[in-house]
Amino acid sequence: MPLVFRSLLFGFVTLLVVVLIIDDIAEVEEETAKATAHADPTASTRRNKGIKRHGPSYNNTAKLSSNNWTFNKTLSNLIRKNILRFLDPERDISILKGTLKPGDIIHYVFDRHSTTNISENLYRLLPTVSPMKNQHHRRCAIVGNSGILLNSSCGPEIDSHDFVIRCNLAPVEDYYRDVGWRTNLVTMNPSVVQRAFQDLVNEEWRDRFLQRLQSLSGSVLWIPAFMAKGGEERVEWALRLILLHTVDVRTAFPSLRLLHAVRGYWLTNNVHIKRPTTGLLMYTMATRFCEEIHLYGFWPFPLDPHGKPVKYHYYDTLKYEYTSSSSPHTMPLEFRTLSTLHRQGALRLHTGTCDAERRPQTELQSK
Repeated sequence: MPLVFRSLLFGFVTLLVVVLIIDDIAEVEEETAKATAHADPTASTRRNKGIKRHGPSYNNTAKLSSNNWTFNKTLSNLIRKNILRFLDPERDISILKGTLKPGDIIHYVFDRHSTTNISENLYRLLPTVSPMKNQHHRRCAIVGNSGILLNSSCGPEIDSHDFVIRCNLAPVEDYYRDVGWRTNLVTMNPSVVQRAFQDLVNEEWRDRFLQRLQSLSGSVLWIPAFMAKGGEERVEWALRLILLHTVDVRTAFPSLRLLHAVRGYWLTNNVHIKRPTTGLLMYTMATRFCEEIHLYGFWPFPLDPHGKPVKYHYYDTLKYEYTSSSSPHTMPLEFRTLSTLHRQGALRLHTGTCDAERRPQTELQSK
């Protein structure tokens, strides 16, 4: 085939793909604008904005926690419908036992050239059915780990939700007044074993890790074991402890297509993320199970809305040092996206203090 003809053909195919993607984005944005306008008469002024790529700085977001927020059920349902075009979180939340067997080789999602084997322990802890099968909840809380939660008194409010999702096995016992006790699903990246529990180097750290797992008491423990090479040994340590001590958790291991499917949804909506954070991933999945979603502890900035310093995590001494070049995530962009959805009523983003009059149920029971 002549070189000129091949170049023209390649250019035509590329143009066709771009046109199809633009048409898909336009369709989603038009449906979103219609749904928003249905619930919010002022939405016509935002018709062509959709989900913004650029938005307010953290100095402009103090109003996010204002009491005039109204849930936009129409828009929430539309987002759920569009997400289901890319993935079904009920199915993709975990690989199931019937799909794999011990010894099977798995290619890592982000290191396709690297592989791991399905161990006997991992196979034993694969669920036989989706841990979220047929579940539906009216109000859900997703709790991030930002230091914005400190002194928020949001614990009782978080615990009042029908379903609570937490990220990366963050501690709650010493912070329950601000972050609550209740946990229905918690994620655990393999790096948590190294970062928070010192790679279980001695009996003390193994006990601490085991106590944290035992405190989950029937919750779903969501372990992304097949994302990137390097954490397989830590995953195996955790699995051995769960089996040895018969820890009361329901383990789940995300499907190999989940991350790419979630990223595909947001890219189609013009949100150009490198790799979704755990928080954005949990929100995307929660739309399948939850009618109204509230987010706490999502704040990727070094200062709060009033200019006071904010720790990176509420439970350690890390300071905020995010740079787009050193992280696989695009955290400020994600936050601006969530802020837009908050203003449109699709979700509620809590960035201020909460009503401190109510106390967690567990505290009341201990009196």
